[in-house]
Amino acid sequence: MTVDLSPVQEYYKDKTIFITGASGFMGKVLLEKLLYSCHSLKEVIIICRPKRGKTPESRLEEMYKLPIFQRIRDERPHMLKKVTIYQGDVTFDLLGLSGDSLKHVTENTNIVFHMAATLKLEGNLRDAIDMNLVGTKRALAVAKQMKHLEAFIHLSTAFCNCDQEVMYEKVYEFPHQPEDLIRLAEWMDVKTLDTITPDLLKPHPNTYTYSKRLAEILVRDHYESMPVIIARPSIVTPAVAEPLPGWVDNMNGPTGVLIGAGKGVIRSMICNGDLRSEVIPVDIAINGLILLPYHNSFVEERPLQIPVYNLTVDDAKKRTWKWVMDVGRDLGKKYPFEVGLWYPDGNMTSSKLYHTFCTIMFMWLPAYIIDFLLLIFGQRRFMVRVQTKVSVGLEVLQFFTTRNWDFKSTHFQQIYQKLGETDRKIFKINSDDVDDYEYMKLSILGGRQYVMKEPLTSLPKSRIQLRFLYCLDRICKTLIMTGLLYWSSQKLGLIELVRNGLFVSK
Repeated sequence: MTVDLSPVQEYYKDKTIFITGASGFMGKVLLEKLLYSCHSLKEVIIICRPKRGKTPESRLEEMYKLPIFQRIRDERPHMLKKVTIYQGDVTFDLLGLSGDSLKHVTENTNIVFHMAATLKLEGNLRDAIDMNLVGTKRALAVAKQMKHLEAFIHLSTAFCNCDQEVMYEKVYEFPHQPEDLIRLAEWMDVKTLDTITPDLLKPHPNTYTYSKRLAEILVRDHYESMPVIIARPSIVTPAVAEPLPGWVDNMNGPTGVLIGAGKGVIRSMICNGDLRSEVIPVDIAINGLILLPYHNSFVEERPLQIPVYNLTVDDAKKRTWKWVMDVGRDLGKKYPFEVGLWYPDGNMTSSKLYHTFCTIMFMWLPAYIIDFLLLIFGQRRFMVRVQTKVSVGLEVLQFFTTRNWDFKSTHFQQIYQKLGETDRKIFKINSDDVDDYEYMKLSILGGRQYVMKEPLTSLPKSRIQLRFLYCLDRICKTLIMTGLLYWSSQKLGLIELVRNGLFVSK
């Protein structure tokens, strides 16, 4: 039976796709979308390293069992046979490929999606350089050998040029050169490298954005000889529609904040509520990635500069952080998580002094009290450790929530303008018709179901627990404030003054 293909689907017909980082959050969504919507492609090749004693093949089988592959299993199970997996790793030369596997990749691949990276914002510089910078160099080395390469898509981040007031779709120069940093990381010991890292990073807030910026320069330097393209998504959030509404499998960025606040672990965070949030649903970002090779295939004259795309939503759809936090708090109470640590009543502030007070009183103090009680009852302590991770994560995140970001996405918007109606529906990159409140609801429920593994059937029980935590929260706050008021009054002599006044009146 002949199936009518859209122009984008026709472009991907009989193509072989090579993906690094296919086991990551965005990688899994990309793999699923290619298999489902580009069903006439020839093959998808992915690399994966063994993990926790599991072979790449067994990890792939486990991946197929995830909810996001349900529609593939139901509607197009034959597409799973089009996936070829090889043991590989971006930290190895030639990505760990050799012999027949390397030959198969280089002789058949048409399009590369290089997505493998370490996303640890607080990670050390050596790991970031090895994964994000040298890993990109290794991927380019393999791609150079590909005989039929049409496009090499490098996944970067919209925040890698944080020293620019306005971020256009171009690669910005930087005093540090990729090869210099690669050599530095090779010969310098970790302790010394960690010591000089803060000075090296400036003006970057972390090793992630720093290494990603250097990787962009590295990719740009290959533009003359290779069909390279750079894609820069903003903060990637749960899916709005595909493969499942609300799909997310990690606690990075806003998802972690919503879950942490919903569980009562995060009680305060530094954030300028008046600034606009720079987020993009993962399915819209992935659709954008898929469209890049297709869009660039129509370019008649090779541009002088490397194609760069800022994958962001339209300015009109960017809600303020205050709106995000207020709606998230409201929905978190309507759809509470199971077994919260405390009543979810945190706050957002731009005052460091007030934030410090709140973290000490409502985050660190309860953590130490809980660990002390666990110690008394002979149980394993964990709260101080959790609170340490939360504090580090919030400190890293505040760089992105206290600054105004101005991304220009002209190239990305042009893709939508040139798409036909059919492809606009299949590969949706416009979010104008997305209900923001409903999307926030889906994001919270997605975090609840897919990250915390809490079924929707537990919601009635969770609501009862939430009412109990509310009463406990108000009682404890009343006792604490009463105790503080009594102590301060005693220190200031107010109680004695009142007693003397009562005595005189008698």
